[in-house]
Amino acid sequence: MLDFAALDFETANSRRASVCSVGIVVVWDGRITETIYRLIRPRPNYYSYFNTAIHKLTARDTDQEPDFSQVWSEIACRITGMPLVAHNSPFDEGCLRAAFEIYGMTYPGYRFHCTCRASRRAFPYLPNHKLKTVALHCGYDLTNHHHALADAEACATIALKIGSYL
Repeated sequence: MLDFAALDFETANSRRASVCSVGIVVVWDGRITETIYRLIRPRPNYYSYFNTAIHKLTARDTDQEPDFSQVWSEIACRITGMPLVAHNSPFDEGCLRAAFEIYGMTYPGYRFHCTCRASRRAFPYLPNHKLKTVALHCGYDLTNHHHALADAEACATIALKIGSYL
């Protein structure tokens, strides 16, 4: 797979719709052509201690940011028709679907591919298939794990290495 968009969401709380940041890496012809990182005012707009402990984002970071519908309207045209790739894609696809639903938006039927599942086939010998482990094996040092853009970059690196398994 040479054309795709790798993406990652971070959420403010346990609700999948509560996306508070998104990272997207656009890949055309096997090359990264664009990166996008946006903070998002989540809905519902509260942060759980657990989520903040993971990604370090708080309401102070996102209270003045646009909501998901505004952010996605800017992003959608950049990834139209592209397959989407995520590490543990059921989570990120679930976030995207939940956000579309809570904002009353029509879900356009994005096609998702999962680098986590693909990495299990490509690298069965790894001790685990967590994003950080697989990314390092593929040459990406994920020192800023749980930052949506860094995670999307790691995912794109993995997808470029194991595209035939996706």
